[in-house]
Amino acid sequence: MRDALDDLLGRMHVEGSWYAALKALGPWAVTFETAPLARLVIVVEGTCLLTSSDVEAPMELSAGDCIVVQPGIGFSLQDRLGRPTMHCEAVFARATGREATVGESGPVTAIQSGRFSFDAAAAEPLMPLLPPILRIRLDEERSAAVRATLDLMAAESDGDGMGAGSIIDRLADVLFIQVLRAWCAADDGPGAGWIAALRVPPLAVALRALHSDLARPWTVADLAREAAMSRSAFAALFRDVVGEPPLSYLTSWRVYRAKALLKETRHSLSEIAVSVGYDSDTALSRAFRRFEPLPPGAWRRAQTGGPRP
Repeated sequence: MRDALDDLLGRMHVEGSWYAALKALGPWAVTFETAPLARLVIVVEGTCLLTSSDVEAPMELSAGDCIVVQPGIGFSLQDRLGRPTMHCEAVFARATGREATVGESGPVTAIQSGRFSFDAAAAEPLMPLLPPILRIRLDEERSAAVRATLDLMAAESDGDGMGAGSIIDRLADVLFIQVLRAWCAADDGPGAGWIAALRVPPLAVALRALHSDLARPWTVADLAREAAMSRSAFAALFRDVVGEPPLSYLTSWRVYRAKALLKETRHSLSEIAVSVGYDSDTALSRAFRRFEPLPPGAWRRAQTGGPRP
């Protein structure tokens, strides 16, 4: 059965764009300015400090820490506060291959970093749940798996093999899933929202059933049966963890999937309405307007730049 994460990741179309390794020796400090792409930073060896106007206090990072930085967020990495900083582009401009070195002597901090892009509309249910800078502590097994994926991406980036771009994009999908899965499994993982519900067994069962058949005319009682709970207990638990009632959640995901189909297919509005659980395009439009200022047809034209049949 599919769950919400399968539903979302299957539509995000994560694409990798740049991967590099940084070997830092004290004293050092590197600034990463705001960018339209998300960033991933993994500390492979040593320690460093992360500072940003979007975090309350410096983050102390050590080997095994993974940082996901949302688009538009700037930050700095350094061995100690108050160091003069170098811009990341200047550091990597003098790199040998995919590895750059900064600093002169002292303890080594080894970092692997990547940037990736994705369809903002497809990522809509996920990004508001993530802080501007998400810190994930990888255990030994997950850290090795993530580093292996980054190494494969770097190798494809350095090479000139046929289909390298497609391989990198698919590995970027794998990497993003690995990181999200590690966050979901962590003790300090998501505490609220649909991702948090995946950590609660009865809610996870109900969500897998719902996302496997989104068009089914679900009731709260139906979902409660999937979770093996009473209707009232299920509704209370769902609202407490997810932050909204079950049927409101269902509506939001139906509209989300309708948006994906409006962008990705040439299906008519009526066909899309039926596929996501509405008996007419008028019913879909009513639900759609709860989330968007435009009706579905106009929204499609705005997204695709022209009319669709």
